[in-house]
This record gives sequence, structure tokens and C-alpha cells, in this order.
Amino acid sequence: MQIISTMKKTKASNSPPATGPGSLIPQTTKITRSPYDYEKVIAFLEGKGKREFGEHFAIPKSDWPVVRKIAAYFLKDALICSQENILLHKGILLTGPVGCGKTSLMALMKWFCNSADALYILKPCREISFEFIKDGYEVVHRYSRNSFYNRGNAETPRHYCFDDLGVENNLKYFGNECNVMAEILLGRYDLFVSRKLITHLTTNLSASEIESFYGNRVRSRMREMLNLISFDKSTQDKRL
Repeated sequence: MQIISTMKKTKASNSPPATGPGSLIPQTTKITRSPYDYEKVIAFLEGKGKREFGEHFAIPKSDWPVVRKIAAYFLKDALICSQENILLHKGILLTGPVGCGKTSLMALMKWFCNSADALYILKPCREISFEFIKDGYEVVHRYSRNSFYNRGNAETPRHYCFDDLGVENNLKYFGNECNVMAEILLGRYDLFVSRKLITHLTTNLSASEIESFYGNRVRSRMREMLNLISFDKSTQDKRL
């Protein structure tokens, strides 16, 4: 991608790399240096944020460690991810206090996603609860087993980032109560195991609150399918 190549430490070549993914020669040398300049990466994200959210948007240096981890994941920077104990086959669980910038940061990650591999979609949990009131249990399937669509001869996955987990409530459809997000996450976990489907989440909830709201089974599945990245509890509300 042209956007990504401008953030690399060395000029990108049009030729296949000598080693690594897409190479003509099997990689035998251990990667010891990240290909990305993360000051440029963060500057790029800040510029996109100003265009999308307004000139007030900024990424303070106190947030750089969190932003670097998330950017490294979406850029598939194996070295940085290894150093930060981030597994690329899992999704991201981004936690932090209200207003710390979780939603805007995950929204900006679309610039690092290759739509040929998967469709990246940010979806507020609150909207899903409204859909359930209207459409019922079909919504659970919509965001779990129906998260693949045909593109040519291949099935392309929808990698959802469910934003603000915990704001939705248990809902009733024709008198039957359902914890919609719990059912969706359990369904996506099965697809994570069987088809490597990736899920991302943002939430203000603590681990104990997640277990209280969604049950131990959901919390256990989340540990298996998500990398935990957290803003510090003292992070200020940027909307004030």
C-alpha cells in the first residue's frame, strides 16, 4: 500500500522482497529491526484524525505507547508485536476510561487494513442492540456466522470492531430475554477456532465487570481470541 510505504524507514521497492512474506527466498535471518518509523506512523494518524474528527484531534505523547502497539498490530509488524506479546492471529481488546480515545483510534486503523484480505468495520454495540429490537435473533447470525461474503471465488471475512462493549442492555424480543453481545461473541469465538475469524472490541469495563455482565464463559473466550491493550486509568477525557 502506498500509504504504508511512506512510513517505512527505507524506501519501498517494487521488486519482491529477498526474504519474508511474499519473498522468492525462504526467510532464514531473524528480524532485528522494525521496518516502520513510528513517529511518522503517529503523525500520519494524527493528520487523518484532524481531517475526520476536527482540528482539535491530537495524539499526546502519553498515548504513544498504546498507539504504537495498536498500529504495529494492524501494520503486521512482527518484531514490535513479538516484543509487546501481541499475537497477530488474535484480535484487539482495547480498554480504558471514558473519553480516552478508544473509538477514534480504532476508527483510524482502517487506513492500515487491506480490504483484499478482510473488510474492517467499526460497529457500535448500541446500534446492534437497536437492530436486535427490530430484527430479533437474526442479528446474532448477522454478526457471527454471516461474517463472510463471497468476492469472486473466495470468501472474504468481515473483521468487526465492536465499539463500547457494555453500553447495551439485555434485551427482549417477543418476551424472550437475550444478552445479544454475549451470543455474538460466543458465535465469533467458534469461527475464530474453526476459520480464524478475527474480532476486535473496545470497552470501559474491567475484567470483573465483563465477567459480571457476560459470564465467565464469555470472559474465558475473550482471553483466547483477543490481545489486551489498555490505556492507563488516569488517562484524561479528551472530550472535555
